[in-house]
Amino acid sequence: MADLDVWLAGFLQPTVWIELLALALCVFVAWGFTALLRRSLGMRDEKLSVMFGRRVVDGVMFPLLLLALAYLARAALVKFVSLAVFKVVIPVFVSLVVIRVGVKVLQVAFASAPWVRVLERTISWVAWLAMVLWVSGLLPVVLHELDQITWKVGASTISVRTLIEGALTAGAVLILALWVSAAIETRLLKSAVGGELSLRKAVSNATRALLMFVGLIMALSAVGIDLTALSVLGGAIGVGIGFGLQKLAANYVSGFVILAERSMRIGDNVRVDNFEGRITDINARYTVIRSPTGRESIVPNEILITSRVENLSLADAKVWQSTVVGVAYESDVDLVRRLLVDAALAQQRVLKDPAPSAALSAFGADGLEFTLGYWIADPENGQLNLRSDINMAILSALRAHGIEIPYPQRVLHMKHAPGALPPSAGHEAG
Repeated sequence: MADLDVWLAGFLQPTVWIELLALALCVFVAWGFTALLRRSLGMRDEKLSVMFGRRVVDGVMFPLLLLALAYLARAALVKFVSLAVFKVVIPVFVSLVVIRVGVKVLQVAFASAPWVRVLERTISWVAWLAMVLWVSGLLPVVLHELDQITWKVGASTISVRTLIEGALTAGAVLILALWVSAAIETRLLKSAVGGELSLRKAVSNATRALLMFVGLIMALSAVGIDLTALSVLGGAIGVGIGFGLQKLAANYVSGFVILAERSMRIGDNVRVDNFEGRITDINARYTVIRSPTGRESIVPNEILITSRVENLSLADAKVWQSTVVGVAYESDVDLVRRLLVDAALAQQRVLKDPAPSAALSAFGADGLEFTLGYWIADPENGQLNLRSDINMAILSALRAHGIEIPYPQRVLHMKHAPGALPPSAGHEAG
């Protein structure tokens, strides 16, 4: 707007009320259509969607639809009235769409990254600053002044305006690549369970890496960087991987092998290097294993490929447990076996098929030793707590039936040297 006075005078005309009414109608239609679309698609409280959010106005759909309706209303009103309001709201809506797209894509693609908040604020400030410059008419002036600040880099001349436009173009391309990859990942992982989860996660990671690479190449081309100059850098990276990054490259390759062949999947119970737990996440470089006690072990994927790994639930999620009980030799063996089996069956987590079994496993120095074995299907819920409940039930059953749990007993034989008096005789002689 070259003449600020003329622009301000436009707000004093009676036709401003027509523009405000048209703007209110656009907001109402955009809000109603977005709410209806959210309800019909079942997108309420959707956290992994870019187009929709927890509220009607949180996603990209509402500002995008509002911008489209505002353009239609401006095109319809410009033939009859002198516009003033829509000259302001159009840049505002454009900035709102840019901010919402950037923020939502970053939130979906990098949900737990701490630096996302910084990027969100940066996008907001840049978008609102561009809007203010656009409305005030200073944007062409600022761009012209930035174009005058130049310097030579080799045979090329670079200006500040070129750098800013290139950075914005690169950011837009990368955000678009992240948007597409996040949509593909959400689609793939939405209904995946068990073994399919690991394979789909591998496809998702590979797709995101490929899209990010393509987006980076397109962004560099948009900035004006000659991609043939990257051949030297690519050769240096290859040499570095061949010599100094062998372990890192081996871990990445091992990660994709694990995800592709599904020898280990998310949710499997494994034992690696005397550490037993449940696999909670498989990344490209490492695998996270969480023990029943809450400790987590970050295992490089190369170890899972080159060393021996016990997968307790590869073909079946059932896990066998046992506990050992000792009773006196005078006890009724059949009664003890029945009591042990009943104590295991009393626990809801113990499977009925295959049924628990009790066996006389050894003749101990102090009594008979029985081994009670049973199967469970949810080892992720803890194993020590179940063994404790079963042992307490066994102890109560044995006490109720008068079955003795023997204490360690030893018989001591004392031998005397030839000619020596027994201790009692020596005491009398004294």
